Amino acid sequence: MTKSQQTVNVHEAKTHLSRIIEQVLTNGQSVTIARAGRPVVIVSAHPESRPSHHKLGMLRGKVRLPEDLDVHNAEIQKMFEADQL
Repeated sequence: MTKSQQTVNVHEAKTHLSRIIEQVLTNGQSVTIARAGRPVVIVSAHPESRPSHHKLGMLRGKVRLPEDLDVHNAEIQKMFEADQL
C-alpha cells in the first residue's frame, strides 16, 4: 500500500461507490476498503478501462533524432508528386 492510497470503510464504500470508482479511473490510484479498521479489499482500475492516450512529452530527453533527418525530404516529395501525374 502506498502512502497516498485512500482507505474507506465498508459503509462509506457502499454509500459512495460510484464516486470511488470515478476517482480510481481518474487518478489511477487504488482505494482500500476496510472493515472494522482492517483492510479487506482493494478497488483498482481494470487494465482495459484505462485511457489509451499518452502524456505528451513523456519521451523528452530519452529519444534523439538524427541531425540529417530531413536530408531526403525533397526526394520523397518528388516521389509523391510523380504519382499525381
